[in-house]
Amino acid sequence: MTFSIGQNVIDIEIKALKLLKKSISRNQFETAVNFLYKTTGKIIISGIGKSGHIASKISSTLSSVGSSSFFLHPSEANHGDLGMITKKDCMILISNSGESSELINLILFCKKINIPIVSITSEEKSTLAKQSSAVLLIPKSVEACPLELAPTSSTTCTLVIGDALAITLLRKRRFTSKDFLKLHPGGKLGRLLLKVSDIMKTHKLIPLIEQDKSVSEAILEMTSKGQGCVGVLSKKYNSLIGIITDGDLRRFMSKNLLEKKVTEIMTKNPKTLSPDTLVDEAIKLMNKQSITNYFITKKKKPIGIIHLHDIL
Repeated sequence: MTFSIGQNVIDIEIKALKLLKKSISRNQFETAVNFLYKTTGKIIISGIGKSGHIASKISSTLSSVGSSSFFLHPSEANHGDLGMITKKDCMILISNSGESSELINLILFCKKINIPIVSITSEEKSTLAKQSSAVLLIPKSVEACPLELAPTSSTTCTLVIGDALAITLLRKRRFTSKDFLKLHPGGKLGRLLLKVSDIMKTHKLIPLIEQDKSVSEAILEMTSKGQGCVGVLSKKYNSLIGIITDGDLRRFMSKNLLEKKVTEIMTKNPKTLSPDTLVDEAIKLMNKQSITNYFITKKKKPIGIIHLHDIL
């Protein structure tokens, strides 16, 4: 029985989201997005209780994808923090009933300085909806709570609308993974969005040898740098013309291997990466091409090397 109750909650919330998809006004959504997109200041979001928690999350999501935002607690706003709102801002107010008394002064202040209000509510005829520039309605009377008291489906729908706004703005602003990196330098996401130039080995740590050298010299260079390969340079231009891996050494194993010239066993025109390649992309290429090393080049000259172990 316990599990079936949990499943039923999920079913009800899915039902609420399906109703939201069918009922949300295209005109009101596009109007809301346009207000937010044209905002030259901050997108300020407020709500009380559970709506406040959802508002805080939506604000965080907006900021992380290029739409600068902050959460304003309505109680703090009523005690001086209204001064945080400027004429360049846009306000998103969240209230299921649309009658939260804590939001009244926020509404009045927004009207006073003439900034748009985007509301998320289930009551089209509420005070909040009537005072809003754009109204995003969520389904009403479909809470998963059997007492119809604890906000459940309503907060889920509100959160989804917030995500819809954030991702629509992301697309309109042409926000890229490089932009994302600037705002997410920490954690796994930050590491994957680093450029290979941020973690590559450079200068004396790059295993390189000139094209007229012997394989024995190449092995010494490969061993001393510990990358499992060595790059072959043209003597005249110092550009990368080939690569020798430990696999190549095994394939060309013979009695006179050490006396051979590196050009006899090297792989010509090795695959390289530009310094701006993202680490995430480098990993995908390594997996696709079944290789563990890339030389990083600029105008065909090696400026670094990256190994799968460096990334891991």
